[in-house]
Amino acid sequence: MTQSTDVTASRPSKVATVAGWILGILPALLLLFSASMALVKSPEAVKGMMQHGYQERFILVLGIVELACTLLYLFPRTAVLGAILLTGYLGGATATHVIKGERQFVMPIVGSSGFCVGSA
Repeated sequence: MTQSTDVTASRPSKVATVAGWILGILPALLLLFSASMALVKSPEAVKGMMQHGYQERFILVLGIVELACTLLYLFPRTAVLGAILLTGYLGGATATHVIKGERQFVMPIVGSSGFCVGSA
């Protein structure tokens, strides 16, 4: 005896789709801004890196990594890989803030949760 299962694909509502886009794009825009500041070596970015113990020569590399991960996240075919890489990148940022005893470690955590929700 065989059973026939009727599987109907349910689509998310328009509100859920728009909310997903917003939750995904807002953190990505912040990371694109952050990467651009690192790529042009803005004085604020250099000062922040130096305060956290990173040498100035690494700011360009970190900016490129941040930009590449964010771009991977923004393209639907590579969004899951981008979300995973950004979660790792932001995990490093969180660790840096925690090691320094700063309370700003919450922002990278909030950002990485936005990637998880937005790519779903």
